[in-house]
Amino acid sequence: MKRTATGALACATLLLALTACSSGGGGEAAGGGDEPVTLVVWESLEGRQEFIEQAGEAYAEEHPNVTIEYKNVEIGDALGQIGLDGPAGVGPDVFAGPSNITGDLVTGGHILPVSDREALESELVDGAVRSVTYEDDMWGVPVTIDTYALFYNKDYVTEPPTTWEEVAEFAAGFNASNPGKYGFAFSPNIYYAAPFVFTDPDNMLFGPEGDDPATPNTDTPAAVEGLQEMLALRDVLDVAADDLDTASVDTLFESGQSAMTITGSWNIPVFEDAGLDFGVATLPARAGSDEPSGSFANSRTMFVSAYTEHPDEAQDFAAFLASPEMLQLAYDLTGSVPSADIEIDSEATLGLVEQGTHSMATPSIPQMTQFWTAMDSAVANIWNGADIQTELTAATDVITAQ
Repeated sequence: MKRTATGALACATLLLALTACSSGGGGEAAGGGDEPVTLVVWESLEGRQEFIEQAGEAYAEEHPNVTIEYKNVEIGDALGQIGLDGPAGVGPDVFAGPSNITGDLVTGGHILPVSDREALESELVDGAVRSVTYEDDMWGVPVTIDTYALFYNKDYVTEPPTTWEEVAEFAAGFNASNPGKYGFAFSPNIYYAAPFVFTDPDNMLFGPEGDDPATPNTDTPAAVEGLQEMLALRDVLDVAADDLDTASVDTLFESGQSAMTITGSWNIPVFEDAGLDFGVATLPARAGSDEPSGSFANSRTMFVSAYTEHPDEAQDFAAFLASPEMLQLAYDLTGSVPSADIEIDSEATLGLVEQGTHSMATPSIPQMTQFWTAMDSAVANIWNGADIQTELTAATDVITAQ
């Protein structure tokens, strides 16, 4: 089965319809000179290195004076690392990061606004553009839509459960029949717990538009009720939060030690390389609902460093990475959900596209930094037995502190 990315996302809360599609990048600013230019690009591993290296070779064919040098900095480390390496003159020219750090990068003076906003807006999904828009400027080039869904091992699961209650029921039986394995495993942090905490439209993070720092909605009755529902999974995953970090949980699924997990497109090549026969389904529904739970969704974004000595070339290469050819390359290498309209024929990626129609845009205001730290701690403590309201109140105080 083949579908296009935007066709499948037409009804999404986050991912709105694509208005047009045209070739991007390759502007004259980067190709007009003969002086040798080296652009350092930070990106993650797991397929992204190969993508940047192949994209760099393709770009150099059009711009022989430009060399692309890949350096591994994981996108989760980009915000802290640019603040150190950028001012020291040893940072990147272009770097990958999640769209939800846009506000922090802007207020820290670490990135430049995109130089050709109109061209990018005509190419990319509107929701992806909005994810990197802050104070009326566009601050990066979104290249993928990243969300997560229910991954299941087809050797163990014939039909994926459609409610969290069914997840718990399946896992209880599976655990009993398979000592040492888990019917379901996930990492109890706020990224993956968000479907239990935030509900559209009444209890969204930082309000309906995600831009009200005084209204995080992290300690409301709805949030408490949702985390109580999450704790029902503790009975079938009797493991302390510290031992359920994302790397450990991913390894459980990759090695066949868990039948189901929650993760995203970044693990598609990993699980394929492991030889797993797996599927991807929308997240199970909350109690009292027949709709899939809403996941957080970010845009994987290429930011241009404010410290670059080659801003024209850096801007042009970032835009090049969002061209249809490069989005197709990234999809072919990683299974990632593209930020523009290309053909998709991967069952796993289509599952994530479907989940995208039930996703919540992760806010990009600066308060997100406090949010992640405070709520990750709260969710882990709650998973380990701490009082829900006490933990959420404490986290909310941190998030809203001036």
